[in-house]
Amino acid sequence: MRVPTRARRTTLAGGTALLLTLALAPTAGADSLRRAGDRGSLVLVGGGLKADNAQVYGEIIQRAGGASARIGVITASSVPVSQDPHAADPDKCNNAECNGTYYSDLFERYGAADAQWIPVDLDHIAHADSDEVVRQVDSMTGFFFGGGDQYRYVTTLLHGSAHTDSKVLATIRAKLAAGAVVSGSSAGAQIAAGADMVTGGDSYEGLCDGSSPGYFDDATRLGYLPAGGFGFLSSGLIDTHTGVYGREGRALRLAADTGNDRVYALEENTALIVEAPRTPHERLRVLGRQGVAILDLRQARTGRTPSGAWSLTGARYNYLTDGDRYDPNLWRVQPAAGQRPLVPTSTSPVPANPDVFSSAANPAGVPYSFLGTARALAASSAQRTATASTFESGPRFTVTFGKQPGFTAWTSDGATARTVIGLRIAVAPE
Repeated sequence: MRVPTRARRTTLAGGTALLLTLALAPTAGADSLRRAGDRGSLVLVGGGLKADNAQVYGEIIQRAGGASARIGVITASSVPVSQDPHAADPDKCNNAECNGTYYSDLFERYGAADAQWIPVDLDHIAHADSDEVVRQVDSMTGFFFGGGDQYRYVTTLLHGSAHTDSKVLATIRAKLAAGAVVSGSSAGAQIAAGADMVTGGDSYEGLCDGSSPGYFDDATRLGYLPAGGFGFLSSGLIDTHTGVYGREGRALRLAADTGNDRVYALEENTALIVEAPRTPHERLRVLGRQGVAILDLRQARTGRTPSGAWSLTGARYNYLTDGDRYDPNLWRVQPAAGQRPLVPTSTSPVPANPDVFSSAANPAGVPYSFLGTARALAASSAQRTATASTFESGPRFTVTFGKQPGFTAWTSDGATARTVIGLRIAVAPE
């Protein structure tokens, strides 16, 4: 079966100097920053979208017109056929064209009237300004951006240092403004971001070294594009694969470094649905099997130890699950129907957590480690704070979780904190 790869980040082959030039480009010419807002909707998945996730595929199809839906599939973040050593093998291929076929088949299997690959990739960059491809795009009622490396979307669908839309992207943007749905998974969700879009990096290295504008061959280095992605969503930064790869640390550091006060940290196989993006009526809802963390840095403050190590206080952590809603204009979480406030009853100590960011260097590491400590503290009747640490040392960072005024947790079974609201977060070196 043809499936997109899951990796901490795909490294692009060559072109690094050009990529860095694009990364440093100003955003003043970007169409995404000039529009007042869109009538359509976004369905953004944090990666790892399973073929059996009828809930998410069905949501995209329904928003695209149900039985009459026509889905345009864009997979330019995958390598092109020319770079895929298994291009001729339908069971092993993992390039833009075969991934486009994979997703097109899935959408039709779930009931779309038609789904077509939009033939733009690194082998066919000129197609992004082809009138024939524009006509194909214009005939679609919804769009899906596949995973891979979001920087390939930048290099194929935007024009150089000006960061302006290709004809294909301009058409997709116009369709969104007119009411179409735009969806994506992993890189396909990340590219929806506005300014300061993350390009790579791991949490520990980000906490130690900070973020830098650009795209780096070292996948652990925290990089970002000041010019951003396509700007479909501008009310917060976006990160993906959050719990599986322990990206809460890098998200906090990038937001603090760039002056952003909110991050939508998406989990795998789960969608964040955005109605009326970039308008006063923007509303969000979570759909799926995991959740979405919303990091609030409005009251966050950073500092330095005498040795120069970075620290953060005053951030807030919210974790939303299936059916929860969020108003980004009021910063308000509305738990799903059927949930009720959690009354903490656990008298057991919050378990020690020596790997809060699920380090790739830890062979015994577990995913959703940060969330696990947050939920354990929420359920505790004996503790108001809990600490967890990074697997790496030199320095080792400690994350302090705190239940302060404004904190609530919600449950559907009376024992487990499904939804967490307003948990205080501090990060400091030991």
